Amino acid sequence: MSGLPAGTMREATIDLGAIEANVRHFRRLTGVEVLAVVKADGYGHGAVRAAAAALAGGAARLGVADIGEALALRRGGIVAPVVAWLHAPGADFREAAGAGIELGISSYDQLTRAAAAASGDHPVTVHLKIETGLSRNGIAPADYRIVFAEAARLERIGRLRVVGIFSHLSNTTPDDDRAALHAFMEGVGQAASVGLRPPIRHLAATHAAIDLPEARLDAVRVGIGIYGLSPFADRSSADLGLRPAMTLRASVAAVRRVPAGTGVSYGYTHRTDRETTLVLVPLGYADGVPRQASSRGPVRIGGRDFAVAGRIAMDQFVVDVGDHPVGVGDAVVLFGDPTLGAPAAKDWADAAGTIDYEIVTRIGPRVPRRHMQA
Repeated sequence: MSGLPAGTMREATIDLGAIEANVRHFRRLTGVEVLAVVKADGYGHGAVRAAAAALAGGAARLGVADIGEALALRRGGIVAPVVAWLHAPGADFREAAGAGIELGISSYDQLTRAAAAASGDHPVTVHLKIETGLSRNGIAPADYRIVFAEAARLERIGRLRVVGIFSHLSNTTPDDDRAALHAFMEGVGQAASVGLRPPIRHLAATHAAIDLPEARLDAVRVGIGIYGLSPFADRSSADLGLRPAMTLRASVAAVRRVPAGTGVSYGYTHRTDRETTLVLVPLGYADGVPRQASSRGPVRIGGRDFAVAGRIAMDQFVVDVGDHPVGVGDAVVLFGDPTLGAPAAKDWADAAGTIDYEIVTRIGPRVPRRHMQA
């Protein structure tokens, strides 16, 4: 049975071609600019390589949560527009401004700090984030008038360049999202009333980019979708025309034949009910494999599907393979592209009571990423 490269205990292979193809799919589907979200190290896929693949697929901009992530992209050679929208209290924006990072602005204080970071005839580029019902960050409706007026003034005197206005949707129900869209357009109208007409209005993430066409506006911010995963409980990646980019694998580290009644892993939550073969997989919760999926997480070994037996430990877990022939060094696939026979990240999410976003994003740094243009 085919294993991993010699000397490799565990790895996540990242299909960069899948990321390119997924971005092209969203460009065709929506007909607007794609802002590819590569925060949290590209949802665990590797931010710089994922960003380059997204740009090759036609993304016009990149999005990250914080300035540190944006600067890491610049250090990695990414020169495309990057917007960062979550900032520490009292953040100093000078380094970001010097690197040409576009700043998401959620308050009057952030607006004035951004203007203070402008130098010479180089205004700071900003996207104004407005609160439309998610109750997180964003300019509150009660503050629209003062923030928009000051942004317009700072733009007139060359301290700022307002290129975007944006918000987030809750993805609760279509009615909830349409109500948020209505609130967003009211905010856009108030901005226009003081002379702010940014060319990029962006509200929809992957979910709404697919299911709420009226929310696509000038750009869509696509995160989970560019990595080929579905934001919907009732539709798979394949249903949406997407290719999962990450495959998580490990090499079998040990094989043990045991009698009936053998306890497995901590707490003996699994005991064998017959003579059987147990195999050891060197991945655990330190690598991001969720302990909550103990006794449920699916794996594929040698063309057969099995489940974790007993508790997932920090560095390893056990699989009961019965009489199926398995040897040390054989490949164990935790998740990947289901159309190629692998379990899906969603299967692990279901086993752990979470979402596929978390499954890929939590894969830790101890797991090497091997990027492939396949």
